[in-house]
Amino acid sequence: MTHNSLVTGGAGFIGSHLIEALLERGDRVTVLDDLSSGQLTNLAGFSSHDRFRFVQGSILDDLVVDELVEATDGIVHLAAAVGVKMIVARPLRSFITNIRGTETVLDAAHRYRRPIFLASTSEIYGKNDRDGLHENSDRIFGSPSVARWSYATSKAADEVLAFAYHKERGLPITIARFFNTVGPRQSAAYGMVIPTLVEQALCGVPLTVHGDGHQRRCFCHVADLVAGVLGLLEDPGANGEVYNIGGTQETTILELAHLVVSRTGSSSDVKLVSYEDAFDSDFEDMRRRVPDTGKLTALTGWAPTHSLLDILDETIAYARQAREARFALERAAH
Repeated sequence: MTHNSLVTGGAGFIGSHLIEALLERGDRVTVLDDLSSGQLTNLAGFSSHDRFRFVQGSILDDLVVDELVEATDGIVHLAAAVGVKMIVARPLRSFITNIRGTETVLDAAHRYRRPIFLASTSEIYGKNDRDGLHENSDRIFGSPSVARWSYATSKAADEVLAFAYHKERGLPITIARFFNTVGPRQSAAYGMVIPTLVEQALCGVPLTVHGDGHQRRCFCHVADLVAGVLGLLEDPGANGEVYNIGGTQETTILELAHLVVSRTGSSSDVKLVSYEDAFDSDFEDMRRRVPDTGKLTALTGWAPTHSLLDILDETIAYARQAREARFALERAAH
């Protein structure tokens, strides 16, 4: 029997890869996306698939959400504000989209008794830089006036809402907190660090590293993240729980920039840029963010299969192909 899946925010980078996997397992997939950050080009590879449907619309539209949820068997809720640049530049839109939009989707899911998978974020942990953040780690935030922490608060509120629907109304929910995820189709437009560094290297301009570059991160290949999501969707034991999904190979951003230069063969320099110059005087960052993914592994056996070098090489190859395609279009236009 074909499973009907609704994916909100499916035209985004992660969503498009998940949809491919859902179609491959035999699902019928409907995507709801307002294209504020997602792109139709991300869906081009399967847009004509007979089990795929795209609806341009907003998760803030009660009627559209109601109609689509009624017709589905389950929801993957990915729609949210994305990227540091978007969050800092448009904090009000980010906050309203995350909270009001998620409430709209949860309300419809409850009305029709549809299970929901909620994509959350490592931003939940705020400035907590302990070694291996687990799902019950403390959340440490700065002032609510700082856009980054208002975004983190909105995602925490999404989780609170989802757990409340589960505990008080019996709605089947699963939550996953995504850590830094990278791979083909990810855009540099919203401040994602690896695509930005790769684009700068290929253009031969200095690679910009914010702060002192010693902040530490782990990166996860999108294929590994999708495998983790599918494992949770398919396991009844995930109901009512939250899971981290992320890479475990730690690096500083400065080391990352030099790796990008090396893997691209670029002649670019690496340039340190203050947070004040890159964003504004109120911007705050965390020194370290490393996930503990033991809970996910214990349930599903999941483990990342792509190394940091794998991630960089695939991202570089994709960026080169995209640049060639743009140049070809420009040449054809002239």
